[in-house]
Amino acid sequence: MAKAPQNNYRLPWEAHVIFWTLSTLAFAGLVWLFSDILMPFVLGIVIAYLLAPTVNFLEKKTNLPRWSLCALILALFILVFTAIIVLIAPPLYQQISVFADNAPAYFDHLMNIASPYMTQLESYFESADQQSLQDTLKDSFSTILSTGSGMLGKALTAGQALLSTISLLVLTPLVAFFMMNEWPRIQKWIDDLIPKHAYETVTSLLKDIDSKLSGFIRGQLLVAVVLGISYAVALSLAGLQYGFLVGLVAGALSIIPLFGSTVGLLTSVIIAWFQSGEISYVGIIAAIFIAGQLLEGNVITPKLLGKSVGLHPLWILFALMAGGSLFGILGMLLAVPVAATVGVLAHFGIRQYKKSAFYTQAHKKNNKKKTQKSNKKASI
Repeated sequence: MAKAPQNNYRLPWEAHVIFWTLSTLAFAGLVWLFSDILMPFVLGIVIAYLLAPTVNFLEKKTNLPRWSLCALILALFILVFTAIIVLIAPPLYQQISVFADNAPAYFDHLMNIASPYMTQLESYFESADQQSLQDTLKDSFSTILSTGSGMLGKALTAGQALLSTISLLVLTPLVAFFMMNEWPRIQKWIDDLIPKHAYETVTSLLKDIDSKLSGFIRGQLLVAVVLGISYAVALSLAGLQYGFLVGLVAGALSIIPLFGSTVGLLTSVIIAWFQSGEISYVGIIAAIFIAGQLLEGNVITPKLLGKSVGLHPLWILFALMAGGSLFGILGMLLAVPVAATVGVLAHFGIRQYKKSAFYTQAHKKNNKKKTQKSNKKASI
């Protein structure tokens, strides 16, 4: 980026507050207004963001036109993604089907374990005996399963869902291709929009946001893939029921550091206990996740992520939950870039606050008072 000419003029802070408040509200309003059609565009932009650096690198090393490199890299990405889906779909579908068939038996097993404690509940349910309470809970569990499966079936067969899936599969690659091809021009366009009086500050913030965002997304996705495959293979070799499914889910959830491994550990330990009832087998399953976590912290994450990108797991978890609550899956896709942006701006605001007269004057007054007190004590 070219260095803009220096300008000593500074807008009042009220103007900055108004501008950024209105910009935030406009962004949220547009997401809410077009949330039904934004998914393929957001996914396409995410794919372009991940693949654009590779295209930029190849463009410098070869004489091929950019559009051909974009088509080649995107085709390879789609081919690898499709191959992964084809490989994992059959065992994944099989384990999900087996779990759905065995769910009532698992519930009966839970009720048998809980039956000694059911007498304690009878005092709270005076009009119902233990058997009727079990029957009620079992009926409710079956109703929840049947209702959930019915809703899922309707969602999958509905014409609107089919149309959305088709548009997602068709539009997402197109958006990704055009965004990758136009990436340098988009960067220049954004650069030209930056206010000249704050050019250096804004470009510094944008570089910081891009560094944190790209480091987290690319690195953490690789971590999640490596952990998912490792957990799935290890649990399957250990003979755990649904080990392949649990391992992949734990890996996918590892996009949030520690979260995926924790969920996978608890789920696997419970399944191992129901499957064998032996502490030694439960310990073996738990050891797989402990070893995975040690490898992640000491080998995988340092190699793939390098130094910390500054996105705390709790902050990412909150952002994902907030985004999902507001805008569903679309909100969860937007949560990480928004969290990275807010984090960078918050750190910048704190630095500016510590440089302000409000902070430094108070600090100077406290130091002055301490100096005066110490001088008085010395004179006495």
